[in-house]
Amino acid sequence: EELSEVVEFLHGRLHSGHISVRVEENLPVVFGDRQRIFEVLQNLIDNAAKFMGDQPNPRIDIGQNGEADSRPVFFVRDNGMGISPEYNNEIFGLFNKLNSQTEGTGIGLALVKRIVEFHGGRIWVESEVGKGSTFFFTLPPGKVPHGDRES
Repeated sequence: EELSEVVEFLHGRLHSGHISVRVEENLPVVFGDRQRIFEVLQNLIDNAAKFMGDQPNPRIDIGQNGEADSRPVFFVRDNGMGISPEYNNEIFGLFNKLNSQTEGTGIGLALVKRIVEFHGGRIWVESEVGKGSTFFFTLPPGKVPHGDRES
């Protein structure tokens, strides 16, 4: 539900870039600060859209890829310009912008890392220049609500 809200929120950028977004069904529920997790997804999807380059069929996939430390591993994968492997850790640094020509402050990924780590998770990237990037992150599993619970 949050994910569709994030995609809706970024509709303008995604639509103007003709980017198709595919979200896996039945993603696990996670436990965390809703607003902060929204920011994580917003930043990752927005970044993917921003660094598409001249990809003729831009696409972002969002889903789950197994577990790590008994937490679901989520991913945001794009087929954009990609990142040189030597920068894979640097991009999470505060105000570390790889490309000074792009819009934004460079604060996005540093914030994303802080939020994920605050929730006890971790985040990492796998990428190759010209072959897109996949950001992986873990978050604590949420409790599935049972019937009508008292508020």
